[in-house]
Amino acid sequence: MSATTHGKTPYYYVPAESSHPVMAAAGLFFVILGAGNWINGHEWGMYSLGLGLVWWLAVLFFWFREAAHESESGKYGRKIDLSFRWSMSWFIFSEVMFFGAFFTALWWARSHSVPALGSLDNALLWPDFKAVWPSMAAGATASPANSVEPFQTVGPFWLPTINTALLLTSGVTLTIAHHALQAGHRARTIAFMWMTVVLGFVFLCVQGYEYYHLYTELNLKLSSGVFGSTFFLLTGFHGFHVFVGMLMLFFITMRLHAGHFTSERHFGFEGAAWYWHFVDVVWLFLYVLVYWM
Repeated sequence: MSATTHGKTPYYYVPAESSHPVMAAAGLFFVILGAGNWINGHEWGMYSLGLGLVWWLAVLFFWFREAAHESESGKYGRKIDLSFRWSMSWFIFSEVMFFGAFFTALWWARSHSVPALGSLDNALLWPDFKAVWPSMAAGATASPANSVEPFQTVGPFWLPTINTALLLTSGVTLTIAHHALQAGHRARTIAFMWMTVVLGFVFLCVQGYEYYHLYTELNLKLSSGVFGSTFFLLTGFHGFHVFVGMLMLFFITMRLHAGHFTSERHFGFEGAAWYWHFVDVVWLFLYVLVYWM
């Protein structure tokens, strides 16, 4: 949100009816439909996923452009600013719960499910099962019938550690950009914002290379038992959030180039920064719990 005001700012601006929410939901429908079917071996799911992503991103572009225009035309006052802050806070809280569910699934599998399957109660059912984590040894994949292919696990060195350094550095550059904006140094703000965007992009490239390495050399896949499923769900969803956060920062940088935001009012910038710092914190938990433990 910027401080540009033309005329009298309304007490609370109520936008006209819009098709953006339902169109965004339709795009996400095709994303989920395609992803679910692609994972289950239906090739057409790949095209549905791609179509849904393009559709969804296009809707977000026009939706956010409209919101930026409303802000620059002076329609957003203090009440809208508070509304945006509360909305972003609750959105990030929902994301905390989202990742909390997957971290809980990881903990439950390691601390309860796998030990329970290796207990005396299941000795007759699966006599060859070994209750160890990671579930990579012969007979330790919860698959004595060998329906899970042998695989190797991945440690913290070196790609995950490099990505940790990239994300932590991006948090620093983003904080420097924020302080520069508060001080009115727009050129410095833009420079450090571009650094943050590039660091996010490099993170995704490194993670993509890591996935290629896991699939081709370690045979670690989404189907590699409970270890593979929890690993790719946590790292994959986090990577998607990095992608979304990078897009947020990219468009905020474009708005900075266009002269939007001032040192006093710049919640569009702050909201994206909140989200990016949240992504950083999630990665630190993921780095320790998934790669080290």
